[in-house]
Amino acid sequence: MPFCEVRNNGIKLFYRTYGRGPVKVLLIIGLAGTHESWGPQIRGLAGTDAPSDGGGDSGAAAVDGGDDNESGGDGSGIEVCAFDNRGMGRSSVPTKKSSYTTRIMAKDAIAIMDHLGWKEAHVFGHSMGAMIACKLAAMVPNRILSLAVLNVTGGGFECFPKLDRKTVSIAFRFLRAKTPEQRAAVDLDTHYSKEYLEEYVGSNTRRAILYQEYVKAISANGMQSPNGFEGQVNACWRHKVTPTEIEMIRSTGFLVSVIHGRHDVIAQMYYARRLAEKLHPFARMVDLHGGHLVSHEKTEEVNQALLELIKASEMKVSPEDWTNLPTKRPGWISTKFTLVKNTGGGSSVSLTYSILERLHIILLYFFSVFVLVFEYGRKAIRSIKPVKVGASPT
Repeated sequence: MPFCEVRNNGIKLFYRTYGRGPVKVLLIIGLAGTHESWGPQIRGLAGTDAPSDGGGDSGAAAVDGGDDNESGGDGSGIEVCAFDNRGMGRSSVPTKKSSYTTRIMAKDAIAIMDHLGWKEAHVFGHSMGAMIACKLAAMVPNRILSLAVLNVTGGGFECFPKLDRKTVSIAFRFLRAKTPEQRAAVDLDTHYSKEYLEEYVGSNTRRAILYQEYVKAISANGMQSPNGFEGQVNACWRHKVTPTEIEMIRSTGFLVSVIHGRHDVIAQMYYARRLAEKLHPFARMVDLHGGHLVSHEKTEEVNQALLELIKASEMKVSPEDWTNLPTKRPGWISTKFTLVKNTGGGSSVSLTYSILERLHIILLYFFSVFVLVFEYGRKAIRSIKPVKVGASPT
């Protein structure tokens, strides 16, 4: 089995490579996901889901009989690498939360690239993996050919979903899920849009079909360990891309795609769009009708967007021709509560928007505290052992 050992800390990372060719693509998955979660993109980019590292299973085959050396669409060929982040799958699971940050996990990704002998690569990340990809791009921008971030946020409070009845219900169900069946049920509502799950495929709904697949996968691979889950959550919570890091990414000049599902109940599109605007004019915003796992729900559209990013990067398309975001208006700039300039009477609107954003963050804070108190209280109640009382003398 292919493993990469991270220098000086004993961490082993499980990885797979697919396809062959001069174009290199590194895929970084999100929280609680494994390299297999990239399946639709591996097949779409490499043209096969048969590992090229010699450790694949016999059932893997090229897609539609295609040659993996022609998967790039222009005869160039694409080699893809996907790996299990620390804390999940077959990779090492450190026990300390401090061993999990997006910066540390970006160093893991660098170790993978070094291990494979890749000097440069197109880097695509999903959710937490997109946070890691952003950190990676800021740390070694000269090794990034292009960057795609799917269903991303800026970390911290931005990781919390929009507060409504559905997301509160999902949060409680997730905390209480202890079996593969319970986890599969809540994962479906977390990953996909309601419309997608209710579609019929033959005589069954997608929900019924995917439920069986999820239960089978979770039962086979096991639930994520508490250390791994808490560590990866810690990485998301502590993640932040600083203005200096944003400028580092912009200054290198590679193209960026920010891809998001409009019905994502985990990562709000507002934060993804804001990241894209910060990376203007190098970023293109791709919003699709889908949920948090838009890479599965809208596979064809996502794969097309990734292939277009690779092609545009190889052809040296200018940022101005790449971006689909409007040019920032110089008339006013609003940051938090500070208004620099405004023409046309927009000050009150901008100030109101900033206040609402701050109130939203405060509500998210109280919601997170409530969830934590609920979970610790539940654990405390379970830890209380009943006192044995002898029979009363009569």
